[in-house]
Amino acid sequence: MKRTILVFASVLFIAQLHAQELKPVNRTISVSGSASKEVQPDEIYVQVDLREYNKKNGDKIDIDQIKNNFLRACGSIGLKEEDLQVLSYSGYNDNYLWQKKNRKQNPDMKAGITYWVKVNSTGKLDELVDKMDDEATQNFVIAKTGYSKMEELKKELKIAAIKAAKEKANYLSGAIGEHVGEAVTINEPGETTIGPVPYANYAVKMAMAEANDATPVMNVDFKKIKLQFEVNVVFTLK
Repeated sequence: MKRTILVFASVLFIAQLHAQELKPVNRTISVSGSASKEVQPDEIYVQVDLREYNKKNGDKIDIDQIKNNFLRACGSIGLKEEDLQVLSYSGYNDNYLWQKKNRKQNPDMKAGITYWVKVNSTGKLDELVDKMDDEATQNFVIAKTGYSKMEELKKELKIAAIKAAKEKANYLSGAIGEHVGEAVTINEPGETTIGPVPYANYAVKMAMAEANDATPVMNVDFKKIKLQFEVNVVFTLK
């Protein structure tokens, strides 16, 4: 009985080895594909700090008048309510020691307001700067830039990256007389974004040209946003 069991086990073991030898090896090719594109920013976000001030005759221009003038200026260049947001209100009393000595002559604290403004081009920035109150404007800084159709662009580039991987697999496998079969694995494409570097302070740039009584600066726009995707795909060979 033991001899029979031993013989049966030996036959089963040999059969398994034979089956493993006959099992076809999964032949695959692993490739990477990439796609990239540059786009011009069409969402430019500007932080504008406005503050009350006194005219030379001592009259104070209050924050309500400054706000209304600023909002009218924005509307005159085609900006809408959704393009503007209030970030904060603030109070300011100049130099503390000077204020303490002159409290009777100038007791009021200067009120301020900060807006977040969205425009779609540097041309709109120029229009806005031309209409702003230089005395009331304390700061005018480009905070960030973006692209309005970014999600559609990402989808387009992911698809292009996968197609590029398939094309690469075809010519690499064709070099050795093989043919590409179905995809085994597709990793979601990894994203690389190189954003534009905005002017540190757009108002300074404009003021320098104006102070020098120079001709307008060259029509230089923001550096384009570069978006790139890379994907790894494994295909079978047949």
